[in-house]
Amino acid sequence: MSNYSRSIILIPTLNERENLEKLIPALFGLMPDISVLVVDDNSSDGTQELVEKLKHNYGNLFILTRTSNYGYGRSSIDGFRWTLERDYDFLVTMDADFSHDFNVVPALLKNLENYSVSIGSRYVQGGGVKNWSFVRQILSKFANLYVKMILRLPIMDATTGFNAYRADVLRKIDLNYINSDGYAFLVELKYRLFRAGCDAIEYPILFSERREGQSKMSSKIIWEAIWLPWRLRLSR
Repeated sequence: MSNYSRSIILIPTLNERENLEKLIPALFGLMPDISVLVVDDNSSDGTQELVEKLKHNYGNLFILTRTSNYGYGRSSIDGFRWTLERDYDFLVTMDADFSHDFNVVPALLKNLENYSVSIGSRYVQGGGVKNWSFVRQILSKFANLYVKMILRLPIMDATTGFNAYRADVLRKIDLNYINSDGYAFLVELKYRLFRAGCDAIEYPILFSERREGQSKMSSKIIWEAIWLPWRLRLSR
């Protein structure tokens, strides 16, 4: 896919000014015709002011400022709704902290020529993680195995947030039914897409530890990720 004018990158943020200052020029340098939507949870570090300033240089840069109901999942849902109300055919979700390599975006979008969902996967051949402790690697692999066993998802990396979607497949599911956050949101979204009959391909990525900014991880998110697969399975 060489024409990116129908594609948009959605980036949920919380105090990511330092990262966005480098990431946004890099994205438009690689793909000048693409659009970028920053969905910000009312950051206090000047994230919104930075994006407003950068909009003077990049006409396809947008910001959606949220002032309540914070969290990664709700940010993503609001970003999806914003996108689906506009004339985009393809959507990419990624983090602002360079843990997701922006150079992979073209490959994820290319896969949408033949698949509904393109998953940036750490756990297929060629994928991996960088700068993680052994314990964290084991926990992440266990989490994905846990999800796969309970929900029978035919993918290796259900908790990745680096994904590309065709807009029409997102319209197949009711976003109002998704109430989870964090890793649980990422699992629930993929589960509902598969239940709606969507097909997917996993593309290998190297996940690197975050640079700057504030993580949205919390004990609440971790516990939600533990019980969510059972809730989804029992609600069938």
